[in-house]
Amino acid sequence: MAEPGDVSVVIPAFNEEEGIAAVVAEVRARPWREVLVVDDGSTDRTAERAAAAGARVVRHPYNKGNGAAVKTGVREAKGAVVLLMDGDGQHDPADLPRLLAAWRAHPGRLVIGSRLHGRAAFPPSRWFGNRFACFWISWAAGHTIADSQTGLRVYPRSVMTLALDGGAPSDRFTFESEILIEAAAHGHETLAVPVAGRYPEGARRSHYRGVVDTARIVAMVAGRLVRRGLYLQGLWRSLRRGSLPRTARDTK
Repeated sequence: MAEPGDVSVVIPAFNEEEGIAAVVAEVRARPWREVLVVDDGSTDRTAERAAAAGARVVRHPYNKGNGAAVKTGVREAKGAVVLLMDGDGQHDPADLPRLLAAWRAHPGRLVIGSRLHGRAAFPPSRWFGNRFACFWISWAAGHTIADSQTGLRVYPRSVMTLALDGGAPSDRFTFESEILIEAAAHGHETLAVPVAGRYPEGARRSHYRGVVDTARIVAMVAGRLVRRGLYLQGLWRSLRRGSLPRTARDTK
């Protein structure tokens, strides 16, 4: 089973020059195989500051989207397992070992860091938008997903292969939802590890556009449901009492 030395921590980043060095430094405090920053066409000094902090940097010539950056990171990663996190500082690197431990215990799962377990600290507009998207994505995946928009995840090799083989073709934020559905279709349900999101005052505005990106996610899910004849069995599974979001604590 993978140890830190077999793990690539992949950080997609777009115009994160103010905080990326601190994020990389925090992650590098543990002995991961590598810290890989995918600079998604930034127009600032994100790449230079990430490299100076000790990350390996791969650059897109222009902004291709979060999903494209994740795929590049998965493709370029040297580790047997990918730990994915955002570059804006909202994830605590101290949570990474907890996600890896949960995946070791349940290697068939796609492990996610669920911020929605801490609603009090979550910006209200983003909480409700995420919950709305979670309803649709859980339906299409056939099980309840605790936080469909989290960028804190463990991608085992089998799920990485799905991501690169066209199973989730979206290149922007829709990818994060689509890969959950595609993974579930191949037997990889999610397992949530409760984490605290960090939302410091003065932080840059999220690249996620609430209305536009949520609408794209709903359209993607609707298309998948139509192709499956609405998949009412998936709706039942996602709503029934026994399908409440499973967490690492639940499975001990």
